[in-house]
Amino acid sequence: MTVDTIVVGGGAAGLMAAGTAAESGQRVLLLEQNRSFGRKLRITGKGRCNVTNRCEPEKVIENTPGNGRFLYGAVHSFTPEDTIALMESLGVPLKTERGNRVFPASEKADDIADALVRRMKRHHVETVHAKVSALLTQGGKISGVRTTGGLYQAKKVIAACGGASYPGTGSDGNGYRLAKNLGHRITPIIPSLVPLTEAGDLCGKLQGLSLRNCAVSVQDEKSGKIIYRDFGELLFTHFGLSGPTILSASAHMREMAEKRYTVLIDLKPALDEKKLDSRLLHDLEENKNHILGNSLGKLLPKSLIPVIIEKANIKPDTKCNSVTKEERRRLCQTLKGLAIFIGGFRPIQEAIVTSGGVDTREINPRNMESKLVSGLHFAGEMIDVDAYTGGFNLQIAFSTAVAAARIK
Repeated sequence: MTVDTIVVGGGAAGLMAAGTAAESGQRVLLLEQNRSFGRKLRITGKGRCNVTNRCEPEKVIENTPGNGRFLYGAVHSFTPEDTIALMESLGVPLKTERGNRVFPASEKADDIADALVRRMKRHHVETVHAKVSALLTQGGKISGVRTTGGLYQAKKVIAACGGASYPGTGSDGNGYRLAKNLGHRITPIIPSLVPLTEAGDLCGKLQGLSLRNCAVSVQDEKSGKIIYRDFGELLFTHFGLSGPTILSASAHMREMAEKRYTVLIDLKPALDEKKLDSRLLHDLEENKNHILGNSLGKLLPKSLIPVIIEKANIKPDTKCNSVTKEERRRLCQTLKGLAIFIGGFRPIQEAIVTSGGVDTREINPRNMESKLVSGLHFAGEMIDVDAYTGGFNLQIAFSTAVAAARIK
């Protein structure tokens, strides 16, 4: 079979690329190894699908710590507002929540995936379910692909194979191997937007505890500098930390193998140390004849109390009227900066996105075309760009897909 454009991968970027290319008049073939399309897209956002962020293009770039400036042209050419307009034109009503996060009004990720599939079929995209084993070239130009089901020819191929996270959905890293075999440099593949493991046992004692309004900062122990700050929710697990603030923090911890990071949790961000000390004095006075371990219930969740007292190096059976000024100071410091020493990332299979991929220096940022192989384009997570949570990663997938799919 010979077509104008072959799209490899039927995820968010691949569906967008196939629909856009076919809409512009190209004869398109979409190759997907799964029996269904958009499997990872259908589970994103816990099945709700944070489809984009209602913001200006510059905001997308600001929220992309991994090579954000590379996206300047793509995100300005297909903006978050363009994504919103497209989805609504496809019959998917949207709503905007805290942080300008945009979701389908139905809160069903399937609605987004199904709309992209309908668009693709309406424009007569041909589909084949087969795994691509090689990208074929002739004279430095793309000529087609080899699959488990045969050969397909085209002068343009868009590789939208996904990353290496959630391999059960088809994002198994095969795209990186295909690109590497054509001479592309693949930057180190590490998990991003992923839970963190603790180098210790404190989190295990707090397993299941969720905190809603805490301030989180990440300290690079090598330099002593705070490299990230956030406010919101986190979750203690048997292995370490998870939750929205932690997933975003993980995107900054790029050198986990070389450095040790510490997450500092401010449990009382609304109170400075002076006001917190006054609050402690009040609670201690109110419970002056009781032991400290039974007297902080108004200040902290029950499971946190023994941990905080231990970290502050105070005996739990100390009477409240015996707590010294120095012990109060240590309590305040612990409450304002509970230190969790990080041992590493959870496995990449648990990451929302992959950090790393095809080196952006080898890709034309205008149309995502390879600088090494004419006619080969990349889209989505295959490219070495990744962003924070909030709908930015899907926007990147859509913007790069549109840039790759449009006729030159």
